Amino acid sequence: MQTPILNPLPAEWPALCQRPQLPVQNLEDTVRQIFSEIQRNGDIAVKKYTYFFDNAQLENLRVPEAIVENSSTLISEALKNAMLLAKNSIEKFHSSQKETVRYIETNPGVTCWRASRAIDKVGIYIPGGTAPLFSTVLMLGIPAKLAGCRDIILCTPPDAQGNINPAILYAAQLVGINTIYSIGGIQAIGAMTFGTESVLKVDKIFGPGNQFVTAAKQAALHYGVAIDLPAGPSELLVIADTTANPEFVAADLLSQAEHGADSQVMLLSDNEEMIRAILKAITVQLKTLPRKGIIEKALASSKAIVLPTISECIAFSNSYAPEHLIIASENPEPYTDKITNAGSVFLGNYSCESAGDYASGTNHTLPTNGYARNYSGVSLDSFVKKITFQQLTADGIRTIGPAIATMAEAEQLDAHKNAVVLRLKNATNV
Repeated sequence: MQTPILNPLPAEWPALCQRPQLPVQNLEDTVRQIFSEIQRNGDIAVKKYTYFFDNAQLENLRVPEAIVENSSTLISEALKNAMLLAKNSIEKFHSSQKETVRYIETNPGVTCWRASRAIDKVGIYIPGGTAPLFSTVLMLGIPAKLAGCRDIILCTPPDAQGNINPAILYAAQLVGINTIYSIGGIQAIGAMTFGTESVLKVDKIFGPGNQFVTAAKQAALHYGVAIDLPAGPSELLVIADTTANPEFVAADLLSQAEHGADSQVMLLSDNEEMIRAILKAITVQLKTLPRKGIIEKALASSKAIVLPTISECIAFSNSYAPEHLIIASENPEPYTDKITNAGSVFLGNYSCESAGDYASGTNHTLPTNGYARNYSGVSLDSFVKKITFQQLTADGIRTIGPAIATMAEAEQLDAHKNAVVLRLKNATNV
């Protein structure tokens, strides 16, 4: 990322928008094998692969309630208070997404409406590994509870001793998730897809993960289980004009690069000096970061690009369709209407992407890998189904019945026509 790319032509943009791909051999075969064993052997297969991948030998997959309750003694009061602030923000924002049922009379005697119904059984996957994402417990558990999902289960990988990070357990307790399993990776997605002796089969799976988890979620679709959205490595695009703060932008880029070696950050500006100032700040800040090795790998596949105008920067961003987009400017408002493809947008010099990750209130489970062109991030709607209703009176069937009969006849669907004609005859006598 050290050498800016100067004024690439639009024809070159698609190549610049390519995401990095870490080599993963026989990924689909691995998912297929593990899924097949879980279908046949249930808990035995899940425990086998938990030992194989996580080196944890578990007697029970479910985390005992006493351990969940004890998690509050293992984290600081400062972290508890921070989680509570985040919880309140997320609840406030997602509560505002509840829809009021509106009854619409489309014709005299014909009333239509739409109502939300919670998805009965949802599974939440929380990565562990080098960065236990307890914040994702809040992001997914809170809207699931607000939606009224009947059963909410959580899977997260254990360490070699079979333990779960206490912050994940406390976050689950804070939002009211009581069913937690020490399972990670492909085997967690497989267990929630098929159900086992211990793990509930769910209707929809939520949560981020590595390429193995992502491939497993895609495979779950073939077995009638829905997923939240296609998700891959984290990414950030920053558009910085001449009023941006180079140190702030550098910190934002580094914050996303530390997610993983396959993460990608993109820096765009209409000012080459601004780009160079930000790159210099990255070099300075990187020296002090403990995840420096991971960040350097991510930066190797990241790009800094100079374009003639901010409008062209936004056009490039819309082509890239980033998971996160920051408009680093003292006056970002004139640019916002031009943004068409992005998972979540952060406006102004003080709107760091970390705010959305934790506590501003918006959801941080977002489409990556260009899927922001056609997917939205997780919201309250992700946990409900929209059911339409209609009710016709005798006046209603008299109003639209003839049109229905004519259309059915034209499509040569006589039974459809007959269902209307019978009612029309009866309605004339009402």
